[in-house]
Amino acid sequence: MYKVQLMNNIKSKKLEAFDKAKYDVSVETEKPDAIMLRSAKIHDIQFNPELLCIARAGAGVNNIPIDRCTDEGIVVFNTPGANAEAVKELVLCSLFMSSRDIVGGVEWAKSVASQGNEVPALVEKEKARFGGPEIFGKSIGVIGLGAIGAKIAEAAVALGMKVYGYDPYLSVEAAWSLSAKVEKADDLDIIYKECDYISLNVPYMEATKHFINKDSIKKMKPGVRIINAARAELVKDDDIVEALESGQVSRYVTDFPNGKTAGAKGVIPIPHLGASTPESEDNCVQMAALEIIEYIENGNIINSVNMPAAVMQRKPKSPRICIIHDNIPDMIAKISSAVSATGANIENMINASAKAVAYTMLDIDQISDGLKDVLNKIDGVARVRVLNKE
Repeated sequence: MYKVQLMNNIKSKKLEAFDKAKYDVSVETEKPDAIMLRSAKIHDIQFNPELLCIARAGAGVNNIPIDRCTDEGIVVFNTPGANAEAVKELVLCSLFMSSRDIVGGVEWAKSVASQGNEVPALVEKEKARFGGPEIFGKSIGVIGLGAIGAKIAEAAVALGMKVYGYDPYLSVEAAWSLSAKVEKADDLDIIYKECDYISLNVPYMEATKHFINKDSIKKMKPGVRIINAARAELVKDDDIVEALESGQVSRYVTDFPNGKTAGAKGVIPIPHLGASTPESEDNCVQMAALEIIEYIENGNIINSVNMPAAVMQRKPKSPRICIIHDNIPDMIAKISSAVSATGANIENMINASAKAVAYTMLDIDQISDGLKDVLNKIDGVARVRVLNKE
């Protein structure tokens, strides 16, 4: 019986993906084989030796100690694209709210409700205070063209906007999925110079921390409207507040308000609603569950943020060895020699690497006693799993 520990309030019918005959899935589980979480911060948690993987039911993984997991041979998954529709819809909503002061107008209308029959006249008198430009024909820069950014770009094209896209890591597959009407920007300065609206859709990492700051804002069109449905840390709070005060930025819509931004002039603070739809939550849970199942039962790695992708068709009733190791010369030779020395025949093999870490799976005809120990003793091997025949 495999044990999966749930963190946060994860309640979804998609947890039924776990076969109850094979998996014990609960919050109280001790010494789990896998952890599924949303935004729970686990940097200070001491992981049990049995832990094989952690699945984040969402895209961002800055709540997980990635480097430590890699060192301990723990695979970390996320669920890219599972919440893409939900976030896209929130960004589109933000586009309209940033153009016209819809939020302010609604609050004002509520405030005069007690005026009774005078309300219609007051509305006609004051409505100009809450007006703003149409988005049709305006330009938007979509920074990050992953699962979410690509959908935003396509929707903006359909709304009649001129769309600039920037993503230095754009995959060939993602590029083919984009409309030919999305103009590819070679650098961010083009976005800053040309765009009336900017949508941030990149992950938070050291390279993207505070990349929207005083210097980058100076390069933007006066009155630009910025939408951040990605991560709070992408924008430097003090600099965006200053830019709003000066009018360089007209509106800042953030899904991650804090003490500095929530009440600031020109900020539309949204209480982290990007993925808060039942469909999105179900999609994330289902994807995370399937990633855990594939890895635990077959050794396949799909959507990992710290290990290379590796998928190999499982031969019926065939034992499989899964090895996480350093990406250094001669490792495959040492692994193959260790297996061959036991008299086993390698029937199928796959090796993949990502920066300093590599992953090797081998299907062999027989597992001898002590093979796992022999493999574990090879310098550079972090973890060995033996999946016995079904």
